[in-house]
Amino acid sequence: MLSEKQLEKFADLAVKIGINLQVGQDLNIRTQIECAPIARMIAVSAYKAGARRVMVDYLDEKLKRIDFDYQSIEALEDVPNWAIEKNNYLIDHNCANISIAAGDPSIYTGVSAEKLQKSAAAYSKANKYYRDGMMSNACRWLVISVPTKAWADKIFPKCDNSVDKLWDAIAMTMRLDQKDPVGAWEKHIETLTRRAEFMNSKNFDHVHLTNKHGTDLKVGLAEGHIWCAAQELAKDGIKFTANMPTEEIFTAPHKDRVDGVVVSALPLVNQGNIIEDFSITFKAGRVVDFKAKKGYDALSNIIETDDGSHYLGEVALIGKNSPIAKSGLLFFNTLFDENASCHLALGQGYPSTVKDGTTMTKQQLADVGVNDSMEHCDFMIGTKDINIVGVTRSGEETQLFVDGEWVI
Repeated sequence: MLSEKQLEKFADLAVKIGINLQVGQDLNIRTQIECAPIARMIAVSAYKAGARRVMVDYLDEKLKRIDFDYQSIEALEDVPNWAIEKNNYLIDHNCANISIAAGDPSIYTGVSAEKLQKSAAAYSKANKYYRDGMMSNACRWLVISVPTKAWADKIFPKCDNSVDKLWDAIAMTMRLDQKDPVGAWEKHIETLTRRAEFMNSKNFDHVHLTNKHGTDLKVGLAEGHIWCAAQELAKDGIKFTANMPTEEIFTAPHKDRVDGVVVSALPLVNQGNIIEDFSITFKAGRVVDFKAKKGYDALSNIIETDDGSHYLGEVALIGKNSPIAKSGLLFFNTLFDENASCHLALGQGYPSTVKDGTTMTKQQLADVGVNDSMEHCDFMIGTKDINIVGVTRSGEETQLFVDGEWVI
């Protein structure tokens, strides 16, 4: 367990570097009830930073599992208006949002795949205004994580101090082991920003990814694409860091210009299902074939969410020597695992990853190649031997990755 002082620094990082809370602003926190002590510490930090009000939505994944076991599909698809209105309120009032992504990775194992898929699709459809607002940075938002017992035991089975070990791992990825974590994060953000600026100066037409595992994929990039780093700009003009930890730079693929095969590098945990050893084949942007040794039905449900989930919405690059990758741990949590490996995302693209995208209509975004979907599912593809080349429209090539690491 971290010391009280370290936990306070964790909370301060979330408030100051993550959502960059402003004086007089409201904050909404979403967390599992097991993580309530951390939510309270973040609330204290937020009030000290000048928050007007802190609201907390407590989630109970064990109760949600009971719902899935006993409720009908029709009941699970019935999203109450009050829940929709609460989410809309957060957008309309420019509330800062922190999600504590923690829980039992296996909580929904054994639940009907149809129930999981239809429930998620119904929630996403009902909360389209909120989802679109968050994806376009209408509000500043942050995803962080802290250990839960079930999650820690999944990573460190048969270990009496699994929670402490997971805290140690998270502390390292959050740079809490350094004397000045805020300063360390500011330096880290500068490094990622410089790399993104280099990528933007090249204005690549596409990136070509290959490795010995079978990945051979050309990812065309959206017109006017922007490589984004840790820090983004919200619609109110204030910078924020959406994921902590984060090691990626990312942008928008062109929906219709992805061709080839990509093979997974790490398992994908999605709604309690673990999908392993899978590959996806794209032609003219669309998924035309996929395979999985484990979790085939779960992968199928992701791809079949809607038409847009058959296409890519994000390409992100991370070197193999990131702190998370070097830990050698499989976290069974996308926040961490996606920052250990280059990854792609099926589904929704981020408007912020194209020039003027946050002010574009859906049709305008589609016209430049940004994908639209109710889904956004990251999956990891960066192996230790992955090679990546950036190619301009004139055919000029720039080597970006050799054997899993940046060379620029």
